[in-house]
Amino acid sequence: MFQGRSITLKHLFIDGIRQIGLQFKSDKVTQALLEGMSNVNWSTDFAMFYIENNKANLELIFETFKGEVWINGNYFFDENFEMNAEGPKNITWYRNRKLKKNYKRCPEAYLDKLELRKYADNTVKTYVHHFETFINHFSNIDPQEISELEIRDYLKHIIQKGFSNSYINQSVNSIKFYYEVVMGMPNRFYAIERPRKQTQLPRVLSKEEIVNLITNTNNLKHKCIVSLLYAAGLRRSELLQLKIDDIDSKRMLISVRGAKGNKDRMTVLSPTLLNDLRKYFKAYRPKNYLFEGPYGRPYSASSVVKIIRNAALKAGIQKKVTPHMLRHSFATHLLETGTDIRHIQILLGHNSTKTTEIYTHVAESSFKEVRDLLS
Repeated sequence: MFQGRSITLKHLFIDGIRQIGLQFKSDKVTQALLEGMSNVNWSTDFAMFYIENNKANLELIFETFKGEVWINGNYFFDENFEMNAEGPKNITWYRNRKLKKNYKRCPEAYLDKLELRKYADNTVKTYVHHFETFINHFSNIDPQEISELEIRDYLKHIIQKGFSNSYINQSVNSIKFYYEVVMGMPNRFYAIERPRKQTQLPRVLSKEEIVNLITNTNNLKHKCIVSLLYAAGLRRSELLQLKIDDIDSKRMLISVRGAKGNKDRMTVLSPTLLNDLRKYFKAYRPKNYLFEGPYGRPYSASSVVKIIRNAALKAGIQKKVTPHMLRHSFATHLLETGTDIRHIQILLGHNSTKTTEIYTHVAESSFKEVRDLLS
């Protein structure tokens, strides 16, 4: 039975029609069984046989090779893309944008899937931007008819333009989302290589720089924003979505809801910060979100960047300071004071301690035991 023979099913898109690719090493038995099937064709571009993707042909494949050839469907069948049970996220703005003449808009089905899966605002913005850049590169071709070879050429094009690995990976993700999720062709891009992942160390501030940064904010609201980013290890998007009742002063905890990956978590509430938050609440009286902009909407992300940039300038900090540097500093300073890395992992909302371990590379405590070779 099987005797080492296997055939791998792949998703192909040829001449605008979804096909089932049949990939296998040269084998007389497999070849003979394949020749007994009708409507099987050879693709020079993909170097494999293929047959139209429909239920009848899929059943024919399993019936033909049953007991003789093992069928590998790992690249064909996918169960990772489940609908989010919490309901859709409203992304009407992307549908109502005014775009320049002849600019191809992101397909409605693409927006529908992003909406149903409740992707974070930044993720939606990234996916729409990259996919629209991609489809406008092929201005005269329908997205469904763009071949895998043309996609490879597009990726070569953006690589040659000098874009970062992060930019290229985001482009691949946005394209994969269309073909694999919207079009229902999981693992179609098995042959497309991504740039090698770069490992960059997090950039952190010293405790003295953090104190100076907070001291040099313009008002109580700005002080609370900067303090929360640092003392609770929050992402900027998490801070902006905080509601008043997410602050639990009795348990000294902060609820972070719908964070990255649609995960909820708890993080710590600083007693010092709580005093400032109480003063802030009495002075500003927010109604829904903890930090509100005009008309009771969440405070803007760009405003948070400006607050930190201006405070850093006044504090005389020479390096470029970003909101995420405060989160990095939170994790690093906890590690330096002896906090267990598993606790830091939970506070940050990381899936694995492997992600959190990056902070051991920048923590001062990692280097204190190293002898001075010049002394």
